[in-house]
Amino acid sequence: MSQPAPVTKIWIMRDYPKCSGCRLCEVACSLKHEGKIWPEASMVRVFMQTPGVEVPHLCTQCSDYPCVNSCPTKALSVNQTTGAVAVDNEKCKACGICIKACPGKIPHLHPDRKRIVICDLCGGDPQCAKVCTAMGFNTLMIYPRVPDITYNLYAKTPADLTKNLAYKFYGEKAKELI
Repeated sequence: MSQPAPVTKIWIMRDYPKCSGCRLCEVACSLKHEGKIWPEASMVRVFMQTPGVEVPHLCTQCSDYPCVNSCPTKALSVNQTTGAVAVDNEKCKACGICIKACPGKIPHLHPDRKRIVICDLCGGDPQCAKVCTAMGFNTLMIYPRVPDITYNLYAKTPADLTKNLAYKFYGEKAKELI
């Protein structure tokens, strides 16, 4: 009997200008983790703060994991196999300190339970990226994680990401939209 292949640490690359705003990533995530379509409970959220500018927002697995290091109850840890942040629902008190510590304010409260929601990379098989790629949008794509690269630059708030994209799409006119 052969051993299962080891899971390679992965990262979900984001090509924000390609996002159509279809929100299939939210649907795939909530189906995987909640067993039903429930975008509010999804670990990936799509924000539209400016018309025509859609921003998928999910954990970047920062190199220094500020959310994990800030948790007073040690409810957050790093899955050593995937590199994703894991939430111990029994220990999590939903205090929100991890949200404040995250440069992108990515963790959020689950809408029905007292716990934090953070992308767990679906155990190494991210459904959000699979559906995005299958539909041809290629906004979210799975790549092997490179140890010497910092992914923290993607840890931005939806407002910051939207502002950057609006300038790219609309130029100086973006000042009127934001």
